Amino acid sequence: MTSTLKEKWDQIYAKQSDCSLQAAAVLAEHTFLLPEQGAALDLACGLGANALLLAECGLDVEAWDISSVAIEKLQKLAVEKNLKITAKQVDIQQNALPENSYDVIVITRFLDRRLCREIMAALKPDGLLFYQTYTRQKISESSPHNPDFLLAENELLSLFSPLKVIFYQEHGLIGAMEQGERNEALFIGQKS
Repeated sequence: MTSTLKEKWDQIYAKQSDCSLQAAAVLAEHTFLLPEQGAALDLACGLGANALLLAECGLDVEAWDISSVAIEKLQKLAVEKNLKITAKQVDIQQNALPENSYDVIVITRFLDRRLCREIMAALKPDGLLFYQTYTRQKISESSPHNPDFLLAENELLSLFSPLKVIFYQEHGLIGAMEQGERNEALFIGQKS
């Protein structure tokens, strides 16, 4: 496990409160697409807002993150809310995702292009990928600056081109800048 990366995220999550947790828009606005039952993975889950929503929708949820602090906070919150979530501290870059294992995978504000094929392989047939992360074209400086962690225009569509596009949104710099999801691309794809 990359100890400096783990330490960085442990420090960030130690300072964050779970009282303002909100699931990603790509998931929260499309819960009607979720299966009634099945296995879900919140990959790079952070404090687990997406995992909590998935569990509330009746899915069997795994939540993975590099930060042990985030995982401990999520486990505590899941117990308080009486939700079954299997939360694990995992260095995603060093652990293979199990193939054909998940009906739903949710990824927000995490980007490692090397994992795209593995993510798609981890979906079961007809499985759904909900993805939301930062773009290079942005209206504020609140997101990361390193282009390795920023999407080019329409990049999610090409990274996950084997999936059937169910939903895609990237507002960019068009229209009223104070409205809509800015700085991020939102994608939902389905495996054949």
